[in-house]
Amino acid sequence: MRSQIRNSAMARQNVDNGISLIQTADAWLQKINDMLSRMSELAVNANDGTKTPKDIENIQSEFSALQDEIVRITSHSSAAAKFNGLFLLRGGSGQPDPVNDTVKSGSITVQIGADGDQKIKLDLANLEVTDTTVIGTVHTYTYSTNNNVTSSTHTQVTWASVIDKNSMSVTSSNAISKITAAINYISNNRAKLGAQQARLEQTRSGLLAYEDNLRTAESKIRDIDIALESTEFTRGQILTQLGNAMLTQANQLPQAALQLIR
Repeated sequence: MRSQIRNSAMARQNVDNGISLIQTADAWLQKINDMLSRMSELAVNANDGTKTPKDIENIQSEFSALQDEIVRITSHSSAAAKFNGLFLLRGGSGQPDPVNDTVKSGSITVQIGADGDQKIKLDLANLEVTDTTVIGTVHTYTYSTNNNVTSSTHTQVTWASVIDKNSMSVTSSNAISKITAAINYISNNRAKLGAQQARLEQTRSGLLAYEDNLRTAESKIRDIDIALESTEFTRGQILTQLGNAMLTQANQLPQAALQLIR
């Protein structure tokens, strides 16, 4: 039982570490969301016929800088988003694979219970600049003079196409819609992290209650054992004292008999 208590306490520490990892990843996602929102503002600002080419150039400078910052946070071996050496936004297990500047496949496994196979997996988002995951679709339509649809296009948006400055500029076609898709993608990943964190917090609460109950039960058993041993010890002392008294009395009987004879 004491082993279970110690194992549960250690599992609770594992859960706390998992929660900290998720919170760290979410903080980085929040910053990326803020930068994407600013990029969307810049795209709206640039889509203004009153702007001069120099104005557009200045807006593009900030737009590109934000893209570079997102890449710095999420991509390559120098990615800033880390937790205890694990990459948080490169997908997989987060463990670096220095041979190809990638991360190892799989997910992060956390032991959350006192017994074997009581584990959960934490899934990390892949937001590298090389990731070609489709994050949404941009729909555009053209209409006739009678407001009937005459043609339409449906362009898939990948994550890489948004944060790679060689793929999208502030004046790119449908830049605003593509950035909106990226913001929604980040929000979806944050929601997944929130769900995992909520689960871990429930697990932590359960482990704490389990540990407290085990400690209470173990304490009661130990108290009963002590009481039983105390009773046995007292009984032994009484029997020893009785034995000594009987022996003393037996030794005195011959002397009493001799005194009577005299």
